[in-house]
Amino acid sequence: MGPTAAGKTGIAVELVSRLPLEIISVDSAMVYRGMDIGTAKPDAETLAVAPHRLIDIRDPWESYSVADFLTDARQAIRAIQAAGRVPLLTGGTMMYFNALVRGLAPLPDADPEIRRRLEARAGEVGWPALHQQLAQVDPAAAARIQPTDPQRIERALEVFEITGQPISELQKQPGEPLPGRLLSLAVAPPHRAVLHQRIEQRFVQMLEQGFIEEVSRLRQDPRLNRETPSMRSVGYRQVWQYLDGDFGRDELLLRGVAATRQLAKRQLTWLRREPDAEWVDPLQSQTVDALVRKMSLFIG
Repeated sequence: MGPTAAGKTGIAVELVSRLPLEIISVDSAMVYRGMDIGTAKPDAETLAVAPHRLIDIRDPWESYSVADFLTDARQAIRAIQAAGRVPLLTGGTMMYFNALVRGLAPLPDADPEIRRRLEARAGEVGWPALHQQLAQVDPAAAARIQPTDPQRIERALEVFEITGQPISELQKQPGEPLPGRLLSLAVAPPHRAVLHQRIEQRFVQMLEQGFIEEVSRLRQDPRLNRETPSMRSVGYRQVWQYLDGDFGRDELLLRGVAATRQLAKRQLTWLRREPDAEWVDPLQSQTVDALVRKMSLFIG
């Protein structure tokens, strides 16, 4: 686990070359096809030597929920273990890690009719108005969901309409935890300034590699818009706004780096609440060797 740009993938690829491991991606943006540069998705050469499960499994206009990840990840874990290898879950979507390890509270399936009605209503009054409606029935959920987040607003209102209970209360119910032993590793440079520098360098590199052109191609699909969940991913949102003419290229760099740093801050906050996580400095030359020894003992 770790914040964006910490070096998780590089370490995981080295570990796969030395231990009987197989990587499962824990990244809510890498699941989407065609979103390669802005997600720092491993290239074809890397994937040839270190295959990643759960990348490129959805089109960017399709939804992918925590529950979807939970189902797919558990299936992948079973398949890897059945082949005599060990799953190495690698990524920065902490909500996915939390759901997998601790279980997800049981919630009702989506109701297409309710969703059509909510989306029609949003078309009339806007999602911020539905967010105000959510605040009346579930203040706790509304406090953590942004008024500009239609997917989560819709889900919270849908659950309330189906069950008559706030989703914030239902989510407190215990789920099914992941069975077996876990070795939790938090990968991050010890100094935040170093991480901030790496984030800026990577965003500049993404722009040089054609990030703007990637989003421009995605924009040509009429099924996508700037509020589609995949396009609200950090980086993609800012490039889309730039292509809309909201600001210039210099501002794009500033906004993209700032949004990525904010994401990293949230990821680190979550990681610090993980009581069993062992912290790993990705910049130390002996890190991989130490992890190989630790994992060899863990695997047995």
